[in-house]
Amino acid sequence: MIPFLELKPAYAELKDDIDAAVARVLGSGWYIGGPEVEAFEDQFARHCDAAHCIGVANGLDALHLSLRALGVGEGDEVIVPSNTFIATWLAVTHAGAKPVPVEPREDTFNLDPDRVEDAITPRTRAIIPVHLYGQPADLDAINAVARNHGLRVLEDAAQAHGARYKNRRVGAHSDLVSWSFYPGKNLGAMGDAGAITTDDERLASELRRLRNYGSGQRYINDVIGFNSRLDPVQAAILGAKLPHLDAWNERRREIASVYQERLRDTGLILPSSAGFADPVWHLYVVRHPRRDLLMRALEARGIGSLIHYPVPPHRQRAYGSYATAALPIAERMADQVLSLPMGPHLSVEDAHNVADVMKEIIASGVLDG
Repeated sequence: MIPFLELKPAYAELKDDIDAAVARVLGSGWYIGGPEVEAFEDQFARHCDAAHCIGVANGLDALHLSLRALGVGEGDEVIVPSNTFIATWLAVTHAGAKPVPVEPREDTFNLDPDRVEDAITPRTRAIIPVHLYGQPADLDAINAVARNHGLRVLEDAAQAHGARYKNRRVGAHSDLVSWSFYPGKNLGAMGDAGAITTDDERLASELRRLRNYGSGQRYINDVIGFNSRLDPVQAAILGAKLPHLDAWNERRREIASVYQERLRDTGLILPSSAGFADPVWHLYVVRHPRRDLLMRALEARGIGSLIHYPVPPHRQRAYGSYATAALPIAERMADQVLSLPMGPHLSVEDAHNVADVMKEIIASGVLDG
């Protein structure tokens, strides 16, 4: 049995450090904000080569509050990928704006810069590239389009902890970068948590107010704010895990390398890395026209897999007004993508076993037709 992902081994590896971190918070008597949150914010900002990190309650809040800080609101439009997790769209909607979907490049799954310009209208205020599956989007090209049209850029880096774009860590290439620390992420908490990184001091100050009821000083509320603060327990856990992130990402690269080498010439469409990107393989996603059959065949052999994502946002009931949108690439991907077992505690031997089973299934002809 090879599960898609196991979370317990990360705790087992760092049990003493994590237990000590949690005990430290519980014994401190400081349960909202405070030194543990500030220490992690400083630690993560330095990790991302960013000047500021603002911890928030979760990844969706990181996106939503970022859009608010950028001044996005009612009547505005925001360009989003057509094939992302729905949180990217939801953040735009919560800000009062309209998501405008743009199709991805088929080789990298990421927002196609060549299509972005055609989607810009007088109402467009921002672009949200998503570093999907842990592969950085083409930030220079996207930021160039944004500059030419006076737009802001908010990166959704929920799956890209530690990834590099042109030899610099993702974290401050654009106006703002939002992060999720959902437990299954490359850097995951033991509950919900999120953050925003930036080099812009004014935006950082605004975000600190927005997350705290619109207040920068106790009982003084300057703007209509929210309650979205990073929990100190989660901050302490993340601080214990962060020193191990690079090594964990290196194991993910080893697993991806096994898949990439062993599964070529099988008829699967394998993921492709752009020359400017050093991905961290949050997910290793293949494509096959008979994906559902392949998934069932893997399950029958004891190998877990998942679909990221089976229904694109424009086909969700929540976005029924987009039901007739012509987004064939997103729909084709949703019908074909399959995420193979991946994680820092998956052994290289298990990766070879997954590849062996995949090849046996394909060679058997069960997917033909």
